[in-house]
Amino acid sequence: MTPEAHASATSEVSVAQGVTGQPGMTVSEIMACGLLSTHYQPLGRLRDGEVVGHEALLRGPRGHALAAPDALFAAAQAQGVGFDLEVHAVKLALKGWAGQGMAGQLFVNFSAGALAALLAHPVGHGIWGLIRDMGIPTGRLVVEITEHERVANLSRLLDAIQMLRRLDVQLALDDFGDGRSSLRLWAELKPDIVKIDKYFARDIASHPEKVQTITALRRIAETFGTQMVAEGLETPQELRALRDLGIELGQGYLLGRPQATLAEALLPEARAVIDSREIAVLPSKTRQARSDFALGTIVMEVAPLPADATHHQAARRFLQDESLRAIAVVQDGQPIGLVNRHGFLNQYSKPYFKELYDQRSCLLFANTQPLVLDAGIGLDQLTDVLTSEDQRYLTEGFIVTRDGQYLGMGTGERLVRAVTELRIEAARHANPLTFLPGNIPLTLHIGRLLQGGAPFVACYADLNHFKPFNDHYGYWRGDEMICLLARTLVAHADARRDFVGHVGGDDFVVLYQSEDWHARIEAAVADFNREAIALFDDEARERSGIEAEDREGVMRFFPLTTLSVGALRVHPGDFAQPEQVASAAAAAKHKAKLLSAGVYVDARAVGAGLKVA
Repeated sequence: MTPEAHASATSEVSVAQGVTGQPGMTVSEIMACGLLSTHYQPLGRLRDGEVVGHEALLRGPRGHALAAPDALFAAAQAQGVGFDLEVHAVKLALKGWAGQGMAGQLFVNFSAGALAALLAHPVGHGIWGLIRDMGIPTGRLVVEITEHERVANLSRLLDAIQMLRRLDVQLALDDFGDGRSSLRLWAELKPDIVKIDKYFARDIASHPEKVQTITALRRIAETFGTQMVAEGLETPQELRALRDLGIELGQGYLLGRPQATLAEALLPEARAVIDSREIAVLPSKTRQARSDFALGTIVMEVAPLPADATHHQAARRFLQDESLRAIAVVQDGQPIGLVNRHGFLNQYSKPYFKELYDQRSCLLFANTQPLVLDAGIGLDQLTDVLTSEDQRYLTEGFIVTRDGQYLGMGTGERLVRAVTELRIEAARHANPLTFLPGNIPLTLHIGRLLQGGAPFVACYADLNHFKPFNDHYGYWRGDEMICLLARTLVAHADARRDFVGHVGGDDFVVLYQSEDWHARIEAAVADFNREAIALFDDEARERSGIEAEDREGVMRFFPLTTLSVGALRVHPGDFAQPEQVASAAAAAKHKAKLLSAGVYVDARAVGAGLKVA
């Protein structure tokens, strides 16, 4: 047992019989006088709220300088009785647990070094005799290894763990992810349970990077066949998010505080969250195109020409390889020019060119100020290149260097393709205009709602007569209207319960768990329709519309842009796949646009238990 393992509950420092110690007492004297006691903090299953076990936490003498666990264990180490205190704490925990009926599992703490020393002793310093005498079932004991960052002799620890397994005792690894634990130790020890450091639970509902970390750790746990415990749960939002991320067990003040008696149930606030079918709206990290992408990944290895190369040598290279768009000219490894195939062959085919220039330097008609890019530049800089005024490189090509030394050639075609693919990839995660979640997070959230059996409403929002507006006023004004729609939908959604996604263009989806969803979406439609008028000019507002080309290129009158929403109420069992929900909501949206209905609710799914196989 370590200071860190017990410091999570230092506010609960009370002692059996209310006995206090004298200020000058040593740790050994405190143990001998029976001034220590055990409190038990419950661990709950996040799926159904059942108490599956308790962690035993040592308490020092109330009012004493060593009352806090961290102070007590620090003093024990300084006095050379750290191992004795750990053994004493486990004995107290076993006696208290057995005396209260031994409900569920009991988690007892041991430092890695103390565990190895304990099991090396033939009689286990009295612990095994105590277990036998009190009839404690070893299959319900969990040894929680702390201070695993200080493992000095891994083979000795592994031997101790093998002995535990022969006794049917389970193994837990404490505080994983606190900066001192390692994935290798997880793989080496193969624990039955891993407790994830409370840092990752704290405010996870608003930290997308923590969501991603927990998701990754859950996949690792599945690979190793390990149960995960989320420590430090203190708010309903944290509990709901971790439950919906598939974490099996939880521990923290929200579920139950350490106390002298075993908890029969989790605290009411935690049970209310667990019993609720409401699904967490997990934060989505705004994903730019791959941050690890660099120009060097699309470079083509093209042997350059030396600085003294002639036109004859350049011509021979182009004739030998018809795929060459351009060839770099280098001196001492650094590029000094670029010979473009099209321009060079135009010159080379002119009358008397060969006679006059064949043996002269190829730099004579080369571009001596080519576009040179470092292989390490990222996507943002490449996008700036694509939008620059000088677009010759799109056909001519450009030179790629690393630390100023020639590396290879790049083409505008490859660059445009790479940037476009990366932007498309990014847009699937977060729309680059509104920064709202895109198709992938939207699909994942619908999947969680369906899997959790939570009733919800899928609203598909689309603008009426947006294309004429966009064509008439330009895409800048069009983007402004799309951003207005995004702001309006977000303003009328509860960020804790409702998910707003941007599918693309002027298409949005809102997944409501709020009970007042109908009032919210009606208000959103009304607010958007009122505010969108300001984006038109005075003449359009006076006429209540604009003259613009239709899809056949015919000029006609279009009303002012408004919002239509198709709403689909989804009950447990209505749909099997997220794509089916999206398709049905899109159909409801289409009906809303045909009827010019503002908000159209698909009546087929209202309480009808619509089944889609």
